[in-house]
Amino acid sequence: MVAEGELLWEPTPSVVANAKITRYLASVGRADYQDAWQWSVEDPAAFWTSVWDYFGVVGERGDGPVMTGTMPGVEWFTGSSLNYAENALRRADGPAVIFHSEGGPRRVISMPELRAEVARVRTGLVKLGVRRGDRVAGYLPNIPEALIAFLATASLGAIWSAGSPDFGVPSIVDRFTQIEPKVLIAVDGYRYGGKSFDRSEAVRDIAAALPSLRATVWIPYLVAAEEGLPPQQAEPASTHVAALPHGEVIGWEGLRAEEGPLEFERVPFGHPLWILYSSGTTGLPKPIVHGHGGVVLEHLKSLSFHQDLGEGDVFFWYTTTGWMMWNYLVGGLLVGSTVVLYDGAPTDLWSIAADEGVTYFGTGAPYIVSCMKAGTRPTGLSSLKGVGSTGSPLPPEGFAWLAEALPGVPVGSFSGGTDVCTGFVGATPLHPIRAGVIPCRSLGARVEAFDPSGKPVIGEVGELVLTQPMPSMPVMFWNDPSGDRYRDSYFDVYQGVWRHGDWIKISEDGSCVIYGRSDSTLNRGGVRMGTSEFYRVVERFPEIADSLVIDTGQLGQEGRLLLYVTLVDGEVTPELEGRLKAALREELSPRHVPNEIIAVPGIPRTLSGKKLEVPVRKILLGTPVEQAANRDAMANPEVLDHFRP
Repeated sequence: MVAEGELLWEPTPSVVANAKITRYLASVGRADYQDAWQWSVEDPAAFWTSVWDYFGVVGERGDGPVMTGTMPGVEWFTGSSLNYAENALRRADGPAVIFHSEGGPRRVISMPELRAEVARVRTGLVKLGVRRGDRVAGYLPNIPEALIAFLATASLGAIWSAGSPDFGVPSIVDRFTQIEPKVLIAVDGYRYGGKSFDRSEAVRDIAAALPSLRATVWIPYLVAAEEGLPPQQAEPASTHVAALPHGEVIGWEGLRAEEGPLEFERVPFGHPLWILYSSGTTGLPKPIVHGHGGVVLEHLKSLSFHQDLGEGDVFFWYTTTGWMMWNYLVGGLLVGSTVVLYDGAPTDLWSIAADEGVTYFGTGAPYIVSCMKAGTRPTGLSSLKGVGSTGSPLPPEGFAWLAEALPGVPVGSFSGGTDVCTGFVGATPLHPIRAGVIPCRSLGARVEAFDPSGKPVIGEVGELVLTQPMPSMPVMFWNDPSGDRYRDSYFDVYQGVWRHGDWIKISEDGSCVIYGRSDSTLNRGGVRMGTSEFYRVVERFPEIADSLVIDTGQLGQEGRLLLYVTLVDGEVTPELEGRLKAALREELSPRHVPNEIIAVPGIPRTLSGKKLEVPVRKILLGTPVEQAANRDAMANPEVLDHFRP
């Protein structure tokens, strides 16, 4: 067993000297990271102004105040104007995008080629009537066409929104009907795990539910994959371009048919850039709107100072377009990096990283744990200078496995969310890496732990809150003119303080540990514990592939503690059950020994990989399955029925 806090990596003098954050600290006259963090949260106006100036953001900063108002009504950089796409495409040359997929050839797109493609698609969108403030929706996998369409949309001051084609029709309709897009860009299908998935009928159903559409653009992605061609060289099947209920139908080639100027509509700092959606499993997804300026500043800061990315770097994060990490990944263009897009099953992501000379590799914590359990040994990663993990807490054993498998490469556990489209706790090249510990609170993110009375605590587990605003906080929720839904989502517990919904413990040195969602806490005999501590013990067993723990207690009454496990093979034998209970009794407490251990074929997860603890608890307490969870927002909806009481 690896001890939490065990030292795994320390920066060498050379790493510190060459880190991008080191040069920034010198430019603003800060002695060290902690000094800079304190300044960044005590004088956020000065800090974020320094970020704008340090990176030479393209646009007009204006003479207005940097910050006005208080959370949740803060306005930033009054009088400024800029455009995300103009900043992302300002590099003159070099490779911009490298693309891999299960079904097609490797593609490399240079920056001049990317700029030309964005200009073509921008011209096509204008011909379809897209203007500033209009919405363009993508039903697209993680392919270059998604990135091109997004940048073209942003260049116009129009608003992008995307869903992955592995989402079901109801899930996409729930999202896109809220925002009334003018154009839908969709693929005919995709390949995953060696299988083809035709989504033509799904696109028809989605388009039929969107009377706002002026046009649907077909990308013959599946046809191209089956013919071994890039999409622009494939012809869509004739049935794909048949009339749809609303608007005209054109192919991707028709959209990009004409050359045109690459121009950028500069917009106010808070002008909507994209609409993301909460990963909730009940009710309509929250349509979260982020602004051009907030995303540009936050991603410049985070990618450069925390991931240490810049020109010459190759940035890869395994994601789909339905997860905010796609938006974070394409932000690599802002700092001049080449971004690697991959569409397919995560069979061997390390090989892609090795083949492409990836310098920063990111993925979800479950993938790292699965590699650890499988005994994977990555090779050929001499260019790698950092690994990022997010989506759920990475256990100390995951840190230790990476340290052994990739000696000398720091592991940056990264936690934040769709709500801010970034992480507000993470790592830098200046911090040592300790097992299970996130090294620091991010610059500009005043993260604190609140006790039940709303007071900040150090060295104790508390509610993760933000007591100062960040520019990438939502500018609004779509169709929420009063702001009530936005306020109720983050500011319903503490007045003027953002409550994120996670448990966190912050140490004296600013490092921290995330313990899982605060709304799924285990409260046994008055002892509160985050579920991540439970999973760390259980999932260390080689027989167990995945697990879910549920406390059915409510209204002050202690209920049953149920442990669901997915086994690598076999069944839950009395011997395995005895070892599990003994380990939980010894490492947690006698109160946290489950009343029952139940084998299930899979643990329900969202499309971004998070365990569905709260919905399963509701099901066990009597809520009908279809009311407790939205199957279309799940990666594996078929397993839900195994949790009926």
